[in-house]
Parts: sequence; structure tokens; C-alpha cells
Amino acid sequence: MKPGDLKKGGATIAIKYGISRCFLGWVIVAASERGICSIEFGDSPDEVIQLLHQRFPKAQLIKADQGFNSLIDEIVGFIKLPDKDFQIPLDIQGTVFQQKVWAILREIKPGRTKSYSDIAKQLGNPQAVRAVAQACAANKLAVVVPCHRVVAKDGRISGYRWGVDRKKLLLENENVTTSREKS
Repeated sequence: MKPGDLKKGGATIAIKYGISRCFLGWVIVAASERGICSIEFGDSPDEVIQLLHQRFPKAQLIKADQGFNSLIDEIVGFIKLPDKDFQIPLDIQGTVFQQKVWAILREIKPGRTKSYSDIAKQLGNPQAVRAVAQACAANKLAVVVPCHRVVAKDGRISGYRWGVDRKKLLLENENVTTSREKS
């Protein structure tokens, strides 16, 4: 998706989507012809569909066919066991700064965390802590771009686009998964 298409609310874009339950509630997965453009959590099917409508208000939203269900199943599996590299093409839209932050986030291994200030330092701009937090909040690809692995400087679990309770569950799940792998 070209940045101009996103700014126009996706007016010229067809987006397939599907919904599934996972251990975090409901998840919606949406894809343009370039790749996955949205993975979001909610408490109901209606809520996740509304999130997609808000992000792409003018796009042609197409409820996915049976073939798309295997993609959704793969993503739900990845949410539960994020122990492998995610190889499905992504259609990530964001500013240059957001893209840099998200690239760093994708390097954080399951069961590990970094602070917002760690990421700002890694970017070469230690004063950009708030901008890093805003980039995390702008992420629309839950778990695949693992903004849930970013914590406060003192290790506290802080804000998360889809709720702090979900962030805690994701981190707990990853800690259980990685400790099982080590034993």
C-alpha cells in the first residue's frame, strides 16, 4: 500500500479480512495485495471490525474466503507460540521514524524486553523516548511487530494499544514458552 493510499483512507485498495478467537480475545487479520496490513485485538468481532473500518474507512473490505483462514490460523498460532521468524509478507505503513522503531522491535526475541529509552538510545537519539512510545502506539500489527516487548525503564509494564492486561498475558505466555524451550 502506498502512503498516499493510506492517507486517503484506503479509497483505492481492496483489503481481505478474517476474524478468529485467540487466548487474548478476538483478533482480526487484514491483508492488501502487498501483505498483512492489520492485526488487531478486541473483545468482540464487532469491535475488531470497527478498528479495521477506522483504519481504512474508504477501502473495499472483503470478508475473506476459506483460503484466507489458513493465514489466520498461522497468525493465531504465532500469537500463541512466537518462537519462529514470521515469514508472511507485511504491508507496514508508517513514518520513517516509526519504521526504524518497528524494525528494532522485530529484533527483540520472545521472552525478552527492552525499555523505551533502550530503543531511543539504539536509534542514536536518547531524548526520543516519547517518540518511541508514540511509534509503539501507532503499530497496527500486533505481535508481529512486538511492541508488547517494550516496557518502562524500571521494568514496569506500561501502556499497550490493545490493553495492559493483554500485554501482560503476551509477556507471560512468552516467558512460559521460552522457559519450556530451555528445559
